[in-house]
Amino acid sequence: MTQNTSTQNSQPQCDIGFIGLGVMGKNLTLNLADNGYRIACFDLDQSKVDAIIEQDAAERGDAPARVEACRSYTELLSKLNAPHMIILSVPAGDPVDHVCHHLIDAGIAADDIVVDTGNSLWTDSVAREQQYKGKFIFFSTAVSGGEVGARFGPSLMPSGDPYAWTRLEPVLQSIAAKVDPETGKPIESNTPGHPVKEGEPCATYIGPVGAGHYVKMVHNGIEYADMQLICEAYHVMRSALGMMPSDIAAVFRDWNQGELNSYLIEISAEVLEQIDEETGQPLVDVILDRAGQKGTGLWTAVSALQVGSPAQTITQAVFARSLSSLKRERQAASQTLVGPEAQRYSASQKTAIVDALKNALYCSKICAYAQGFQLMDIAAKEHGWKLEFAEIAKIWRAGCIIRAVFLQSITHAYEQNDQLANLLVDPFFADQIARFQQDWRSAISHAVLSGVPCPAMTSALSYYDSYRCDVLPANLLQGQRDFFGAHSFQRVDKPDTKYFHIEWNDPARPQVTVKK
Repeated sequence: MTQNTSTQNSQPQCDIGFIGLGVMGKNLTLNLADNGYRIACFDLDQSKVDAIIEQDAAERGDAPARVEACRSYTELLSKLNAPHMIILSVPAGDPVDHVCHHLIDAGIAADDIVVDTGNSLWTDSVAREQQYKGKFIFFSTAVSGGEVGARFGPSLMPSGDPYAWTRLEPVLQSIAAKVDPETGKPIESNTPGHPVKEGEPCATYIGPVGAGHYVKMVHNGIEYADMQLICEAYHVMRSALGMMPSDIAAVFRDWNQGELNSYLIEISAEVLEQIDEETGQPLVDVILDRAGQKGTGLWTAVSALQVGSPAQTITQAVFARSLSSLKRERQAASQTLVGPEAQRYSASQKTAIVDALKNALYCSKICAYAQGFQLMDIAAKEHGWKLEFAEIAKIWRAGCIIRAVFLQSITHAYEQNDQLANLLVDPFFADQIARFQQDWRSAISHAVLSGVPCPAMTSALSYYDSYRCDVLPANLLQGQRDFFGAHSFQRVDKPDTKYFHIEWNDPARPQVTVKK
């Protein structure tokens, strides 16, 4: 889309309407303006409109205004080129429908596009496309990257009407984060008015409406797991090894130079280095250990249970946040419940444990991503989506919260085999875990012997061991189910289409074939 030079009331028409000027909305608007689009903006809070007009004036200097204020939905529509393109950045749920209904009342047309960029539940997006069909084209674009990503280049996961994508593609790819296609490393610029133009954009069409928000939901589930895994490594170093936050920060900075290079490792080091101005203590030691959550990790866990996908590391990360919320109960329990005696480690032993922790974190991280991609694969089959996992890995290499150097390896894995059953069986990742699994097991053993909880790391190892296990104890479980509930079982020496049942209470125990 290029800027329109036509005029109305002596004012140039705007290319895009933007509704919702909170932190994300304001920064996405300015990002669009940096990329040459003229924006008509509106928010129910007029102070937010005034604030972005002031910021635009401060950033552009003597150049023409890039952002124009609107005081109503009707005024916003009147200032846009037709067919209209309107982007929403409002809280998920009822606020999205509130805006949509106001746009209908203001006269929006059937070929106009409304793009939801909030953290909507993917099923809500599916319902909205049907609800507003014939009134306008409802499209969804999930956004990851926080306020900095929104301002200078987020990762975008658009989904919806293919025709709408042809109109939105140049817009969304222009504002997305960019990466070097050879190295997979982000190409960054944090200077207003100077967006990154070259490199691969971290925005690709995901599929039918809802698919993009589903992928973003899984992204957030992986994010939960990644954060929890890093926190567990920190906990072992802090509680079992007695290391100070500044020393752990130095370890994380060292880890960030290799295969663990990621945004989350980087910011973890910064958090651990921060000193509290009020007490002079490390800030992390005065932050209450009660984690919040906005629901997307929970949605991922629920979806995994619904479709039968084993995403236990993601789910354990959600449970870990829930357990952290029981602060008073934990404080009381700590006075009653006894753990193991404190382990004593020499300096060389501590160094060895830290080295093992690094590899344990890496292997656990691989499993968390494997679970996320496995969940997307199962969900795609259930919902009839064709998800391109190499492309999804590509758009997560920059702009988003889980951006990490090893996403380049995930991209290569799916480029080489787009039918890959699981990331764990890719030759590269299978080799990585084969090399480092002994350290993984050793690090978890030290944590267990020291009484330091590592639920996500332990579940990741259990996932790996279960996935590589030819025979699981589910054979006994099926026997139990048949015993008390006559649920039947299959046999290893018969076709898997046949089911059997034992009359367990009959001394002769005849075996019968069960039709299903």
